[in-house]
Amino acid sequence: MFLLNSNALHRRPLDPVDAETLGNAGADTVERFLAHRDNHLPTHLHALPTLAGELGLGAVHIKDEGFRLGLGSFKALGGAYAVFRLVLEEGSRSLGRPVDVADLNRFDVRAVAAGMTVACATDGNHGRSVAQGAQLVGAKAAIFVHAGVSEARIAAIARYGAEMIRVDGNYDDSVRQAAEVSAEQGWTVVSDTSWPGYERIPGLVMQGYSTIVREALGQLPQPPTHVFVQAGVGGIAAALAGHLAIVLGHARPTFIVVEPARAACVVAAARVGHVVKVAHDQPTVMAMLECYEASQVAWRVLARVADAFMTVDEEEAVAVMRRLARPAGNDPVIVAGESGGVGLAGLIRAVADHKAALGLDDKSRVLLINTEGATDPHRYTELVGQSPADVLAGKLKAEA
Repeated sequence: MFLLNSNALHRRPLDPVDAETLGNAGADTVERFLAHRDNHLPTHLHALPTLAGELGLGAVHIKDEGFRLGLGSFKALGGAYAVFRLVLEEGSRSLGRPVDVADLNRFDVRAVAAGMTVACATDGNHGRSVAQGAQLVGAKAAIFVHAGVSEARIAAIARYGAEMIRVDGNYDDSVRQAAEVSAEQGWTVVSDTSWPGYERIPGLVMQGYSTIVREALGQLPQPPTHVFVQAGVGGIAAALAGHLAIVLGHARPTFIVVEPARAACVVAAARVGHVVKVAHDQPTVMAMLECYEASQVAWRVLARVADAFMTVDEEEAVAVMRRLARPAGNDPVIVAGESGGVGLAGLIRAVADHKAALGLDDKSRVLLINTEGATDPHRYTELVGQSPADVLAGKLKAEA
């Protein structure tokens, strides 16, 4: 499936609330918070010259979020950041004075946090971020996981002290139950998807992701002409596309959203012009993207600033995992989880089938995001035929 954005809002200015969330002031706030994280470092941007040559492109770069804040995924930037913001806001209300990020370890602020429980539904990565954020500030966390979440991903969340709540059904079922139980218990939902009446907190989560593209723009020799980013509910795609539109204006790149064909909720929204729920059939190997209804906030942004929407198949996602693990020429080894390389899968499909429509040629400079490393090592080994440790050991050996 491939759709050019024909929405009436396409290339129109962002909604003022979204422009405030995704603009430079929001990105500045995220950077200020990250400066207080002990393990914060910008993630690597890798050039893939051999791949670019094979595809007939000027340059291909991939931003590797597989080492972000020790969580192995871009989601490390969103959930924890939102938890910090919510704790500080509650601290300011309870203590009757302004409370900032530098105060997070004060006894009185941590006492406020200890009385808070944050909750979310997750496919794995967002839950880890929320649970880690809660642990860092001294709050409690309740994480709802659906039937398709692997034991390895559940264990990775539980190690941060979160209460794990299992839900029958799929991701959307876990979102609904998290909202219902949280309303009954007085917990604060920190979701990465939004629905009518619940938008501000998902907006904060998206704001956290703006760091990725701000770092990339500082690392690239020239701004990209094309960006391919994968989507589940659409949060990271909207955050990156929105920030690029604000900071680059008319010079912004062509932005393409890529989804699994088996869970294409953003493509469905693009087809009809509003968020819809898509049917659930076979699960997708792209586990972190298995979502069946786009975020309202994310779609509001993407309707204006995404230029095309496309899907890729199961075998394409696995093929790019293997290609990144065993690259050609002098391209670097990159460990990408089942959902991490989907933007690259989209690029390869686009070069084969939609090159003219997207203006891809030997002058194109493409930016991709590896959104996750091997967050489920057993699954990675099964799909790639090599453990992530062995893949990285091969990289180290080659560099020695």
